Amino acid sequence: MDQVTLAETLGLERLEVNLFRGTTPDKEQRHRIYGGQVIAQSLLAAYETVEDRICHSLHCYFIRPGDPKVPIVFEVDRSRDGGSFTTRRVIAVQHGQQIFNLAASFQVAEDGYEHQSDQPVVPPWDEVEDDSAVRKRLAALAPDDEDWIDREQPIEMRTVGGRFDSAAPDPREPNQQVWFRARHPIGADQHMHQVILAYASDMSLLGTAIRPHGVSWRTPGFQSASLDHAMWFHRPTDFNEWHLYAQESPSASGGRGFNLGYIYRASDGALVASCAQEGLMRMRKLKA
Repeated sequence: MDQVTLAETLGLERLEVNLFRGTTPDKEQRHRIYGGQVIAQSLLAAYETVEDRICHSLHCYFIRPGDPKVPIVFEVDRSRDGGSFTTRRVIAVQHGQQIFNLAASFQVAEDGYEHQSDQPVVPPWDEVEDDSAVRKRLAALAPDDEDWIDREQPIEMRTVGGRFDSAAPDPREPNQQVWFRARHPIGADQHMHQVILAYASDMSLLGTAIRPHGVSWRTPGFQSASLDHAMWFHRPTDFNEWHLYAQESPSASGGRGFNLGYIYRASDGALVASCAQEGLMRMRKLKA
């Protein structure tokens, strides 16, 4: 039996002209839907109503936790079709309530002035241990998580300096660099490379703000969740190639952590996308 790819998993069913339905794979076994999935499927729904234009930016809010056991309905509002730019709004609904919304802008390809920041100097991807290998080494500390640890992930990730131990996290600087790429072939369609890059962009970003505080998602009483997410696509890219996700957290306050991410292509150092995200990070009192 052929393995289902991430592109196939994210696929949508068209219900009406501007209405689509997506599902969460059974193997995910999460208590709530991974944020990158609903970002990716919302962008894909918007793309179903756009022709011959590429997304250059998206801005979204996570409103309620998604239920992985039921389908998500995506409603697309065709806000504007202009001469150079197209704007779409997407509302994701479950159980009759909004769980997420996204606004995206698409542009006709055109030439213009160019400059970019330089890619940080870090060890190349082939000198960094795969995150899945690190997780397996730490599996003895989390026996209840073995099924998740052994399951193949759709995005290959290699954290420079190594992933921290979620069972006993040590305080680190509020920045990190992660090599990542799609595990399975995406194909030639550039918009699918954007969709899957958007899916991956939610991985590890919120954790950047958490790093200095010596806590993790496994710390009793600690609560974290993405609140909003923005992404700008600067240049076309092939996400089957390795990319460096350089992340930093300039601030945390008020029970929220703010994070920035810059995605560089390994082959030539091109900055292909940038991200910004604010996330909930609070310690709740444990019940006696």
